[in-house]
Amino acid sequence: MTFLSEHMMLKSESAKLLFHDYAKQMPIIDFHTHLSPQEIAENKTYHNITELWLSGDHYKWRAMRWLGFDEKLITGEASDKEKFMTWAKTLPYTMGNPIYVWSHLELSRYFGIEELLTPENAEHIWEVCNEKLKDSSFSTQNILQQFNVKVINTTDDPIDSLNYHRNIMEQGNIATEVLPTFRPDQVLNIDQLSFKDYIHKMEQVTELSISNYSDLISAVENRIRYFNENGCRISDHAFTELPFSSCTEDEAATIFKKGIDGQQLSLDEIHKYQTKTMMHLGQIYNSLGWTMQLHIGAIRNNNSRMLSLLGKDTGYDSILDYKLAENLNGFLNELDKENTLPKTIVYTLNAAGNDVIASAIGNFQSTGARGKLQFGSGWWFNDTKEGMLNQMKTLANIGVLSTFIGMLTDSRSFLSFPRHEYFRRVLCDLFGGWIENGELPRDYEFIGSIIQDISYNNALNYFSK
Repeated sequence: MTFLSEHMMLKSESAKLLFHDYAKQMPIIDFHTHLSPQEIAENKTYHNITELWLSGDHYKWRAMRWLGFDEKLITGEASDKEKFMTWAKTLPYTMGNPIYVWSHLELSRYFGIEELLTPENAEHIWEVCNEKLKDSSFSTQNILQQFNVKVINTTDDPIDSLNYHRNIMEQGNIATEVLPTFRPDQVLNIDQLSFKDYIHKMEQVTELSISNYSDLISAVENRIRYFNENGCRISDHAFTELPFSSCTEDEAATIFKKGIDGQQLSLDEIHKYQTKTMMHLGQIYNSLGWTMQLHIGAIRNNNSRMLSLLGKDTGYDSILDYKLAENLNGFLNELDKENTLPKTIVYTLNAAGNDVIASAIGNFQSTGARGKLQFGSGWWFNDTKEGMLNQMKTLANIGVLSTFIGMLTDSRSFLSFPRHEYFRRVLCDLFGGWIENGELPRDYEFIGSIIQDISYNNALNYFSK
């Protein structure tokens, strides 16, 4: 399989040297994933390749739908083998999409399969993979160790007990640190019908009465400190459009009461509540030395018919065009005024925001902090060769690429770690091309150290301080 050669995507001798001598063997920190802590705690093994490879992977689901396959063969009642055979029919037609390369990297790096997956050899590959999955080396903990994953961060709701995280720590023999991430979307989504019920659940978990806005902030801080005690050092926030609307404490209290009472809220009221609440959260994160992640620009669950059939997170989200510069700068500035801006990573799903983010974070870098504000890696629909290149070139042109904390998978699959290899190949080819064009010196030792920093060291230092 020549397209998966050892020099894949490495177009110059400089790129090859940087990848093979510096990037290839670096460990992995995957600081934003949707992996299951329960599956890690229980050291889960998988019955077949479909369960491990296709279950929950909306990238693959979207491709199969694109080719017109019946939903029962994707997420429905078809057998796991039928779903695998459907994917085998789909994959050859995904050429040009990174999922084509990722999928074959996964077959190669995990199962030693160097053949292209086709309908003709699908039966054989199904059997080979399933036979190998019987080996204990394919348990979740062993996969993490095999790929030299030093740290992963899961994504966790504030009312989660974190029992599985504690169980992982108590086991004491897992080579990978598995840390929670505080994801308080439901605290912020005051416009959702489920908001009142969620606040009631938070009352039960915290054993605190939440009768007003001040009580809410106290309860949320209670959960943040509980997460902190259990190893959490990162929060995550998903926004369609980043809200920023000036709001007093009294206004937030009035809006919160309306939300709890089920009254209709205006868009301005929703944004005011979210802005004020994010200010409180940012200040708490900063006091604890946490990092705040902002994922901006996904418009979710756009197919109402399929939402009613399959539920959320099933592959019907897309890119939002949105206002960004004024709100992002205003939000960061409001926290920075009192020197309470935490370390922050900003991601955009719309690449049109790349220049805006790279320039905005430069306004709030801080004395004594290396790359305190980060432009997050190409995310979701930008998790492609071109998306990665555009993000890194923008950061290089407007900011300081050498401080970049690098790649994350944002994945629900334990087979996704070769994406770090994919990213590192893109990274090394970028720097290698600059060297060959005479835009950088042939100082391989120093540039190699930058490659290693972006691949691993920057993230290690960023999240350790």
